[in-house]
Amino acid sequence: MADRFHRERLRGIERKGTYPMSRVILRRAAYEYSDLKRLVYETLESLIPGRIGRGCRVVIKPNLLAPASPEKAILTHPLMVRAVAEYVLDKGARPQVSDSPAMGTFRKVMKESGIMGALEGLDVECREFLASASVDIGEPFGKIEIARDALEADVLINLPKLKTHSQMLLTLGVKNLFGCVVGFRKPEWHLRTGVDREMFALLLVRLYETIKPAVTVLDGVLGMEGEGPGTGGAPRHIGVVLAGTDALAVDAVVCKMLGLAADALPTNRAAKRIGLTPASIDLEGELPGVRDFRLPNIVPLVFGPACFHSVLRRHLVQRPVLTPDSCKSCGDCLRYCPAGAIAQEKKRIAFDYDKCIRCYCCIEVCPHGALKTEEPLLGKIVNRVMKRN
Repeated sequence: MADRFHRERLRGIERKGTYPMSRVILRRAAYEYSDLKRLVYETLESLIPGRIGRGCRVVIKPNLLAPASPEKAILTHPLMVRAVAEYVLDKGARPQVSDSPAMGTFRKVMKESGIMGALEGLDVECREFLASASVDIGEPFGKIEIARDALEADVLINLPKLKTHSQMLLTLGVKNLFGCVVGFRKPEWHLRTGVDREMFALLLVRLYETIKPAVTVLDGVLGMEGEGPGTGGAPRHIGVVLAGTDALAVDAVVCKMLGLAADALPTNRAAKRIGLTPASIDLEGELPGVRDFRLPNIVPLVFGPACFHSVLRRHLVQRPVLTPDSCKSCGDCLRYCPAGAIAQEKKRIAFDYDKCIRCYCCIEVCPHGALKTEEPLLGKIVNRVMKRN
């Protein structure tokens, strides 16, 4: 099975070509509900006119990673979810808010996020993704289990949060749909794609291509920088909402706003390899320049001959490390680790870096911000020498 997901397989599935021009709407925004609601209504009317009709079942998929309050900028803001839900209701359709949180119960996430309170009084079904259907998403992955509710919805509205991500650099429109993989099947796919970041990015793009959300509306009012996407990151006011029918185009515009090349994002690189990149992007709105946005330090996970990978990963490659004073020994990281690389030792956890696949799920789910990425000392020395040369 491991050979199937080897990097060499990527070469066999490249295809030339691009999609035609994609349209992205960017608007300055704040969490002031009357203005935000008007913005959301105008944006959806412009992008998907007539798409949502009376009686349609519309699944709204926010980012519900783990229990967190709105000011931590970990989850899609509750007012964004409410505005979209009201739009769906005004169209005579049936809205359903769903996701599969990485940690905590769905109810707890909905309550602590403020979304449950924001939706009070509205006829909105709130339901965790539970049942799955097996769908062939294409080479080299074949069949994968995806939330049945997402696949069978008449319309799916994708509501990501603008955040950093220790493995994928940023978690935006395409990455948000990984939440349609239910429960512990998510870490299973982290394990199956192993330490190959490019292969995991391709998996995310294949999922996006299969699920095909009608529209992506990205919450970038209060974003996250630093060691995201969980409690290790830091809130950063950006003050924008971006939307488009093509999540890849939305993600590319975010990269430009942050001063990055589109190809800096692994999912954009993967999309380009298989011909999903829009030929051009029609941006409606003034693009702000976000200065000094703190990104996680992304380094190669494997390199050189395979016989040396174990030694290189142990002594040179970036890895998750513990901040002992912040650790509460809750065991969430241990239970979620797809590679079984974490063990409990007395009052702290310990990593087996030979097993660790550098998916950084542990950092993502830690509720106390006790984990971060760090290069080993030898790795830092080697990188300094290479930069000088």
